[in-house]
Amino acid sequence: MADDCFGHPRLAAIYDPLDPDRSDLDAYLRMAEEFGANQVLDIGCGTGVFALLLADRGMDVVGIDPAQASIDVARAKSGSERVRWICGDATALPPLQVDLATMTANVAQAITGPDTWHKTLRGAYEALRPGGHLVFETRDPARRAWEEWTRENSYRVTEIPGVGSVETWVQLIEVSWPLVTFRSTYIFAADGQVLTSDSTLRFREREEIETDLVAHGYVVQDVRDAPDRPGREFVFLARRPDPQ
Repeated sequence: MADDCFGHPRLAAIYDPLDPDRSDLDAYLRMAEEFGANQVLDIGCGTGVFALLLADRGMDVVGIDPAQASIDVARAKSGSERVRWICGDATALPPLQVDLATMTANVAQAITGPDTWHKTLRGAYEALRPGGHLVFETRDPARRAWEEWTRENSYRVTEIPGVGSVETWVQLIEVSWPLVTFRSTYIFAADGQVLTSDSTLRFREREEIETDLVAHGYVVQDVRDAPDRPGREFVFLARRPDPQ
C-alpha cells in the first residue's frame, strides 16, 4: 500500500509544490541520454515529474505507481498523454522491452519487504531488453540520515496557489533496524484539517544490494555518488547482460 502522502488525494495534490526542487532528477536524465534510452520504465513514478521530463525528450515512457491519487495527479498534467500510466507495482508488469528502468528518490527504500524487493528486481529484469539498465538510489546507512528527521529541522510553511498556507514537518517515529519509520504532518490553514502520513524506509548496505542484484542476473556496472547529495547515497547502475 502507498503511504498517505502519495495515496491521499489532498496530499497527493500538494506533493509537487511542497517539493519543487527536483534537481535530483538531473543525474537520471543524463544517464538516460548516456545509455541512449528510447523506452523507459519509471518504477514508483509518483506524480509523474520524471516520466514527463523523459517524455519531453522524446522517450517512450511507462510510469507505474501503487498510489492511484498520485497517478491521477500525473494524468492531469500537461503532456501526460505521452506517458503510459499504470496503477500498480513492478511485481506484476505487463510485457515490456525497455532500455532503462529507474527508481528515483526513496522508491527503492520504500520497498521494505524482502519478498517484494526481490520480486521488484525480478520484474524490472524481465522488463529490460538484453543490455538494458536498471538505475536506482539508496541512502548510505553509515550517514544515519534519520537523526536529522526532526520537527526542528523540517518545519516550514508553504503558500500553495489555490490551496492556501500549509504547515509541514517530519518527525522520526522508530528505528527498528534496518527499518526506519517517520511521520509527516500537514496542517491546512484554509480549514484547519490536520493530516499525517507514516512512512517506513529500509536501509540496505551496499554489499547487500550488490549481492541481490547479482542473484537476479544483473551485472553491477557501477555504483556512483548522488551529485546533489555527495557522500550520502549510492546510485546503482545494473545491466541485464546480453545473451551469450
